[in-house]
Amino acid sequence: MKVLVLNTGSSSVKYRVYDCKGGQARDLARGIVERIGSATAEIRCSCASSTDTPCAALAAINESESVISDHRAAINRICQILLCDACGILEDISEIRGIGHRVVHGGEQFSASTLIDRHVINAIEDCCRLAPLHNPPALQGIRACDEVFPGVPQVAVFDTAFHSTIPPEAYHYPLPMELYKEHGVRKYGFHGTSHLYVSRKAVDLLDMPEEDTRVITCHLGNGSSISAVKGGKCIDTSMGLTPMGGVMMGTRPGDLDPYLPLFMTKALGMSVDEVDKTLNKKSGLLGICGHNDMRDIEERADQGDAACQLALDMFANRVAHFIGSYAMAMNGCDAIVFTAGIGENDAAMRKRILENAGYLGCFVDDAKNDNKHVEISTQESTCRAFVIPTNEELVIATDTAKLVAQTTSLDKAAAVN
Repeated sequence: MKVLVLNTGSSSVKYRVYDCKGGQARDLARGIVERIGSATAEIRCSCASSTDTPCAALAAINESESVISDHRAAINRICQILLCDACGILEDISEIRGIGHRVVHGGEQFSASTLIDRHVINAIEDCCRLAPLHNPPALQGIRACDEVFPGVPQVAVFDTAFHSTIPPEAYHYPLPMELYKEHGVRKYGFHGTSHLYVSRKAVDLLDMPEEDTRVITCHLGNGSSISAVKGGKCIDTSMGLTPMGGVMMGTRPGDLDPYLPLFMTKALGMSVDEVDKTLNKKSGLLGICGHNDMRDIEERADQGDAACQLALDMFANRVAHFIGSYAMAMNGCDAIVFTAGIGENDAAMRKRILENAGYLGCFVDDAKNDNKHVEISTQESTCRAFVIPTNEELVIATDTAKLVAQTTSLDKAAAVN
């Protein structure tokens, strides 16, 4: 079964194609359409046989005079690439048997991936007020696929689903209960597909019964979140109602004194839009040192830039705080996992974060850490530290294939009866 996985942004569509069989998924192709709606829109792509080499159809498509005006046009262009003879991914578009979509917010309605129907679309629309930057583009992708792939089952895979097991004492805010009951104000959490994937991989590495495991997963990138996973289930996570909460990030502040936005409006005279822009796009690492790429910050800190050094120290401090908190919540910790752009690639930051983790029994092996081994803790460590590359698209593909196969089986059974 060939499955198309889409991650749709406001002006971009990332895609991957997998061949799924027996619970396994083989990566066939990947790419991105960027700057949709502009005269400079372009596509980058590769196939599994030549990961870094563009397919033969790409140059002609990018040089075409027709503008990639919307998400439907973008998905049509993706189909052109997949049908390219040189790539050999598809002979006919009908080979795509299922389409999986990353959807950031599913609210309280979805605790697992689900086949998309009118009810699901309505629920995603309702959650747009909680994720106004992310859910509307996902809906555009879903509707575009309805036109380009008529009749092909589509599946929504929610970032929030993995966090649906968080208990009430962890997801409620100490606010008037009416805000929760009437408006859904609570902690939801994000990056759930990533936390799910790497926590499962960590359980495999621990080689102990899943129900006994206590794993802290650190998804660290331009957007960052930490999760506590006990017995394979998430019991707490750092992001909250929106992806702004939790640890310090590239341009977002993470947790703040809740009065600060009011101070910014009342005392400083900032408008609501100015506060929104400051908190979403001008804070975090960028606000402290003027840079949000950790590679640039590390380099400048090594050259003596005090602001960049402060940003590094603040980031490590806040991640460490959540690790300590979650270890307490789980009565210990068997593994700490690092993933995503910073987590997977920044050995110096991993070491900073774990500098005081000796009380948990976790000690960094510098040679393993510098060479990006899967396990970076010493042999004597009782709490192990892992670097596990995330693969959210693989989770989306396998969930999509599973749900489509189940639906096909039910349809066949109904036809027989």
